[in-house]
Amino acid sequence: MEYVFHAKGHYNVTSKHKSTFEVTMDKEIGIRADCIVGVASEAKLEDFPDELLDAIKNENTVIKVQLETENAFDEIKGYGHPELELDHPTDMVCRKSDFKCSRTLMIKSDKAAVDLKKELVDDLKEGKDLQVKIIVELE
Repeated sequence: MEYVFHAKGHYNVTSKHKSTFEVTMDKEIGIRADCIVGVASEAKLEDFPDELLDAIKNENTVIKVQLETENAFDEIKGYGHPELELDHPTDMVCRKSDFKCSRTLMIKSDKAAVDLKKELVDDLKEGKDLQVKIIVELE
């Protein structure tokens, strides 16, 4: 199952956070927002189809997040969990840890903002368009 939406990069993207990365509906971010890689997202967690949300709430679900700009592509893998609330009104966060809150899209991610490909981060710093594809598969 797949879901695709778009966001944008921002000149304040630093991609330095060591345990998370985030896409937000907010249009502006400060320099301290070192986990945010995409702004002005056209989707929030509650916009995902019910079938996708149900799959994400299963701890046997593998979640892949594909981030793509005109010059770069990266894929991040993590897991779902029954305790994920998936109802934050603006933010979706992928975490290396198993911390869960309303903003968490996936846990036990294999990458955080600091691990993303340099070419992707460079495009995002220039404010380029970002395609986000969420792929869920039962393990």
